[in-house]
Amino acid sequence: MLSQQLVNGIMLGSVYAMVAVALTLSIGVLNFLNFSIPGLFMIGGMSIWALTNAGMPWPVAAACALVIVAAASMVVELFTWRWMRGAEHFVPLVSSMAFLLLFEHLAIAYFGSDLRVVNVGFAQADIRIAGLVIGIPQLIGLIVSIFLIWGLSALLKYTRFGRALRTIAEDSDTAIILGVDINRIVPVVFVVAGLFAAFAGIVFALNYRQVWPFMGELVGLKGISAMIVGGMGNIWGSIAGGLIIGIAEVLAIGYFGGDFVDIAVFGLLLLILFVRPTGLFSRTVATRSGI
Repeated sequence: MLSQQLVNGIMLGSVYAMVAVALTLSIGVLNFLNFSIPGLFMIGGMSIWALTNAGMPWPVAAACALVIVAAASMVVELFTWRWMRGAEHFVPLVSSMAFLLLFEHLAIAYFGSDLRVVNVGFAQADIRIAGLVIGIPQLIGLIVSIFLIWGLSALLKYTRFGRALRTIAEDSDTAIILGVDINRIVPVVFVVAGLFAAFAGIVFALNYRQVWPFMGELVGLKGISAMIVGGMGNIWGSIAGGLIIGIAEVLAIGYFGGDFVDIAVFGLLLLILFVRPTGLFSRTVATRSGI
């Protein structure tokens, strides 16, 4: 049924949207694509599996997973920005990619490379509305995702912290002259982006009940696609892009089979780039301050 496929696509798209927002924060403020985001997504998912498997209640496990990812984000910030911001522009990107590989192989060394099943009490619970089946974890994830993204948007638009971020996005040297403490602001950007990625990983783990060390790679590609489709540096555009990618993926599975998923998703990405290279919801002139 088409309506059910659309619902499933929106639920999956919310995960991609969260990853896209995390990537958008990095590229919008710091002007580099933080490739550690897929690794942080994986850490969030693998952490909640490991902690619930050890007997911890899932809400506590989710909170602990967020703390673990926040700590990992601080380590990434230390080695990709703080120590290397004076290096060539590509160095932070390469460093963040190294962290992705490091996180994945640490997970393999500690947990193995096999797919793991996440067992939580409500994993199979669902509600039925007008013939549509909606999983409770999916619905909770969607609602919380919308709330978090709305809160981030309001933070960027109406607070002093948001103004500082926009100043850094325009010109970090000017921000320093204006008195913005970059050494305090930028770590917060890394942590917030990491928490968005971690929450996406937790929602993915609870919804689809499976995790593995390389789970972040494909989701990261879909998140990048969502960011590009929506418009680089545009948070609400990233959300729209995530939903579009999620719906395209689910419809491709439903009508053409799993083998056509990547063809449909990345073919759609190419089509949109041909029609509108700056993304569907970009500003007339693409700028880093689109956040």
